[in-house]
Amino acid sequence: MKKAVLFDLDGTLWDSAVGVCKAWNCVLERKGMEPDLTVEKIHGMMGKQMDVIAAMLFPEHTKEEQTALIDECAEEEHIVLARTGGTLFPNLEEILTQLGEKYTLGIISNCQSGYIETFFAAHGLGKYFADIECFGNNGFSKGENIALLVKRNGFDKAIYVGDTQGDYEGAVYAGLPFIHAAYGFGTAPEAQYSINSICELPALADEILG
Repeated sequence: MKKAVLFDLDGTLWDSAVGVCKAWNCVLERKGMEPDLTVEKIHGMMGKQMDVIAAMLFPEHTKEEQTALIDECAEEEHIVLARTGGTLFPNLEEILTQLGEKYTLGIISNCQSGYIETFFAAHGLGKYFADIECFGNNGFSKGENIALLVKRNGFDKAIYVGDTQGDYEGAVYAGLPFIHAAYGFGTAPEAQYSINSICELPALADEILG
């Protein structure tokens, strides 16, 4: 039986907000806008689809202008994060190693194309993950991409780990048990399972996946 542990990225595996904030403010300044983004604001937007974030950041602009601006932010973000990385949650690589001995691992995010690959490049963690998918690749919702990854890999049983209500809704859409990463940036009050540290995940994964 093929079993998998699937992850959200921001607020679940790492916190990239410092680098993202620096990159996006650089673009705003370059465009003659007020570079007023903060880490707290970035945390509040993480987990949302990039088109939603663009509408939040640039409400006075047309849809086409929003897309161009958020694409430029993403390009600058990749440059910064490839150089600086982000903050990994404690004991992450140890836990990925432990999980990888029993389960196939994957990442599904609402991020832009190339962002997950930047996470891998900055921290050397790509070797732990068999597959990835994101909104930027195909425009699909979180739930659609979770379901896509499960089908593509032929998983018999899988769980999804994330930190927001959107992650919970995505897991429900795909028919997977959801584990709330309560140490992350958001809430998921309906989640059946919750962890306060990623170190709690292996035991809970064993309980759910059997």
